[in-house]
Amino acid sequence: MPLDDERYMRQALAEARLAARDGEVPIGAVVVYEAAKDPASPSYVSPERPAASWDEAPEPVVVSRGHNRRERDEDPSAHAEFLAMVGAARELGHWRLSGCTVYVTLEPCLMCAGLMVNARIDRCVFGAPDPKGGALGSLYDLSRDERLNHRFDATGGVLADEASDLLRDFFRERRREARSGRGEGRRP
Repeated sequence: MPLDDERYMRQALAEARLAARDGEVPIGAVVVYEAAKDPASPSYVSPERPAASWDEAPEPVVVSRGHNRRERDEDPSAHAEFLAMVGAARELGHWRLSGCTVYVTLEPCLMCAGLMVNARIDRCVFGAPDPKGGALGSLYDLSRDERLNHRFDATGGVLADEASDLLRDFFRERRREARSGRGEGRRP
């Protein structure tokens, strides 16, 4: 059964709003785990099993959430999806994120897409494309690079307008504050 992409993206958008409230670039993420798709799970449903096996599979569950914290943590790796994947690995008790879908409001950068490859996620769903740094189709596509040891499905454009509006409004307000001299002295 396919996941409800809009439902989970709305949760990622809520995380993005938390980032904006904290003065961070408004990007949010959630990681959804489907035990039935994780070969390491006792609930795994093998592709060879009948489709009826899915009726007994546990429901997908959000195992981790994250939003940008680069300024607060003074950490260049504190991207929303990076933090959410680290949290998911801790919650699941293993670094392989098989059975996981990462929902993020902005197309992941090279660092985050690279972590997705290394973590062996099943899928990434993102909102707005990132023409200046996107690594799942805009500038690069690490999700389908046959030279790498893992590939995953990527779906873009889910609630893209809402994700883009959050970013646009955030940067518009930052520029307005900078012109009026009320900026916090930090770069956005």
